[in-house]
Amino acid sequence: MRYLFSLLLFTSFASFAQDADVFKPDSIRKVLEASQIKSSIKIDGVLKEEEWKSALPSPRFIQVEPHQGVLSDFETTVKVLYNKQFLYFGVFSRDSLGKKAIRATDFKRDFNFAQHDLLTLSFDGFNDKRNAMALATNAYGVQRDLLSFDDYYYDVDWDGLWKVRTTRTDSGWYAEIAIPWQTLRYPKITDSVQEWGFNIYRNRRLTNEISAFSPFPRSFSSLRMDYAGILKNLQPPPPKPNIRVQPYLLTSYERLKVEGQKPDESTSFKLGGEVKWAINPNAVLDLTVNTDFAQADADRQVNNVTRFSVFFPERRQFFLENASLFGIGVSRNPDESGGNMRIQPFFSRRIGLDDDGNQIPIEVGGRFVYRSSKRNYGAMLMRQKEVDASPATNFLVARYSENLGKQNRIGTLVTVKNQPNGSNVVGSVDGFFRLGESHSVNTMVSVSNTSATGKSGVSAYAQYYYISNQLKIWWTQSIVSKDFDPQLGFVSRTNVIGTTPGIFWWYRGKRLPFKKWLRAYEPSIFPEFYHQVSTGKLVERTWTVYPVWLNLQSGAYFGYSITPTYQYLTENFEPLGVRILTGGYNYVRNQIYASTDPSRKLNLQVIYNWGTYFNGKLESGDWTLQFAPSPHFSLSGRFNRNYFKSVGESDTTTRIDLYSLEGRFALNPRLQLIGFYQHNAESNSQNYNVRLSWEYQPLSYIYVVLNHRDFQDLTLKRNTQDQAIFKISYLKQF
Repeated sequence: MRYLFSLLLFTSFASFAQDADVFKPDSIRKVLEASQIKSSIKIDGVLKEEEWKSALPSPRFIQVEPHQGVLSDFETTVKVLYNKQFLYFGVFSRDSLGKKAIRATDFKRDFNFAQHDLLTLSFDGFNDKRNAMALATNAYGVQRDLLSFDDYYYDVDWDGLWKVRTTRTDSGWYAEIAIPWQTLRYPKITDSVQEWGFNIYRNRRLTNEISAFSPFPRSFSSLRMDYAGILKNLQPPPPKPNIRVQPYLLTSYERLKVEGQKPDESTSFKLGGEVKWAINPNAVLDLTVNTDFAQADADRQVNNVTRFSVFFPERRQFFLENASLFGIGVSRNPDESGGNMRIQPFFSRRIGLDDDGNQIPIEVGGRFVYRSSKRNYGAMLMRQKEVDASPATNFLVARYSENLGKQNRIGTLVTVKNQPNGSNVVGSVDGFFRLGESHSVNTMVSVSNTSATGKSGVSAYAQYYYISNQLKIWWTQSIVSKDFDPQLGFVSRTNVIGTTPGIFWWYRGKRLPFKKWLRAYEPSIFPEFYHQVSTGKLVERTWTVYPVWLNLQSGAYFGYSITPTYQYLTENFEPLGVRILTGGYNYVRNQIYASTDPSRKLNLQVIYNWGTYFNGKLESGDWTLQFAPSPHFSLSGRFNRNYFKSVGESDTTTRIDLYSLEGRFALNPRLQLIGFYQHNAESNSQNYNVRLSWEYQPLSYIYVVLNHRDFQDLTLKRNTQDQAIFKISYLKQF
C-alpha cells in the first residue's frame, strides 16, 4: 500500500501548480427572466414570432471546458417565454463555421453525449438545490432527458413529454423548445411569481468547448443544482393531477425449429398498457397490466473471461423510470469507485426475465413514488406468471429515505421475493453524506434471509470519495458473507472482504506539452484486494496502474495499463470452455485503450490486452468501427477475439471470436429502422434483431420487430427460433 500513498502524496503536491480549482457556488446567482405571452408559439426551429424579439436574452455564457471561468468563444443566447400551456425556450448557438461545425452521428433518442453538439436545460422547480430535471437536444432536434438527485443518483432513461425543433444555418443553429407545464414539477403556489433553479450548458463538439449560463467546476456536472442560476418571473398554472394513459396492442408470430423435427408455430394477440398518475408535484403512481417489452433493445452477448457474472443493464422502460430511488449499492465500474465489486440489493432484471434474459410474462404491477426536499419513499409490487419450471412469483420492493441538511441522506430498502416454496427477504440501511463541495461518504448494510433454506447472510460497504479539478480519490471497504443471497438483487461475488482504493490525477499544468492537441494527462492507480471471509485467506490481488492516459482536445484518447495479478481459485474455473484447476496463480496483464474522435464520421475504439493468464497466456482484442456519413445513417461493426495459449488443465490453445454489425437508418428523429446482427463462435450462435420504430406523435409508437436466434442446445441439436412482432401504443395525457 505504500506505493498508493506515495502517489497520493505526489499528486497532492502537483495539483497545487494547476490554475483551475473547485470553487464554491456564487452567493449572487445568475438570472434569466421569462416573459409571459398570450399567444402560442409554433415550434419549427425558426424563432420568427414577434414575441421572441421582445424577450430578454441571457447573459454571456462562461466556459467550463477547456478554460474554466473565461468567456465562451462561441456565444449562446437563450430566451424564455410562457403561456398557460407551455414554457418555451428559444436558443441560438452561434458558430463562425455554421453548419460545417455541427457534429452528430445518429438520431438515437438518449444519444451519446460524446458524439453530438448539444444543449442541456436543467430545472430545479422546488429550488431545493438538490434535484434536477434535465432536457437535452442536439442540433437536429434529437432528444435526451433524465432526472438527477443530488447529482449522485440518476434516472437516465426517463422520457419526458416535450417538443423540440431545430434549424441549422451558416451562422450557427437554433433550437425551439416547448415544455408542457404538466411535464414539469414545481410547488403549488396560487397567484404568485415563482423563481426556479435553472441552468443550461452547451457543448460545441468540434472543439469540445463546454459553456454554461451559470458556471460550475469542470469536475462536476450541470446537475449540481447548488451551482445553478435562477429562472425568474414565472407564473405557471397551479399543478393539477396529471394522468398519462398508454395502452398498447400487440400481435406476434413465433416459430421454433429443432434439428430434424417439424417446426412448432404459434401466433398470439396481447392487449395491455400503463397508467401514470402524477397525483401532485411530489407523488407519482404507475400501474401496468400485461406488461410488454417487445421494443426493448436486445442484450449484446459478451464473452466473459473473468470469474464473475456479467452485469447486463436494464433496458425495459417501466423499470428504468424512477430506478434511482431503488438503485442503492456499490458499483463494479472502476470509474464509479467500486472496483470489480457490485453489491446491489435490488436489480430489476430479476423480475420478468430468466437467467438467460428470456422474458417471463408479468401479469400486473404498480409503483408509487414520493419525492420532496425532506424525504423520498416508494414501493413496487409485481406479479409474475407461472411458466414451465418457474412458479408464479410475487415481488415487493419498498424504499424510504430522509434528507438531512443540504445534501445528506439516510434510508432503508426492503425486497421480498415470494414463491410457493417460501420467501427471500433482504433488508438494507444506507446513507450518503456530502461533506463539502469535494468530499462525500456512502455506506450500506444489507441482511438476507431465505426461508426455503433457512440461511441468512450479510453484506456491507463504506466508501469515501473525493473529487476536485485535479484529483479523484476513493477508498471502498466491502464485505459479503458466504450465505448472503439477494434473490431480487445482484452481487458480483460472495464470501469476500474487499479493499478497493484508487486515485486519478488530471494534469493540465503549464508543463503539459502539445496543448494544441493534448487536453490532459491523466495517470491513475486502483489496487484491489479480496480476502475470503470464512478463512481470512487472500484470494485475489490486483494492482492496475495507468502510467499513460492522454485525453486529446478532440475527445480522442489513448491509455496503457499494466495489472500484476494474484488469484487463488477455490474451485475449478472454466472461461469459454477452457478448464483451469484450483490453486494459486500469479500473472501480469497489459492493456491498451484507444479511440479516435467519437464525433467524426469515421471513428474507431480499440481495447487490446495481452500477457500471462493463470498458467498460460491470453490475447484479447475488442475493435469497434463506426461509419456515420450523416446522422440519418450510421453503421458500426464490432469484432472481439480471445486467443488462449497453453491455458488450463490441458494446456489449451484456442481462439474464440465474437462479431456484430449494427445499422441505424433514420428519416428523422421519430422514424427509424435499426438492425443488429451478432455471431458468437463460443456458443456457435447467430442472432439478429430488426426494429422499425415510428413515434407518430410524442411518446406514441408503432413498432415492427423481427428476431432470429440460431444456436446449439445442450444436446448439440441445432435450434432456430424466429419471431415477428407488431405493436402499437398510444399516449394520452389528461
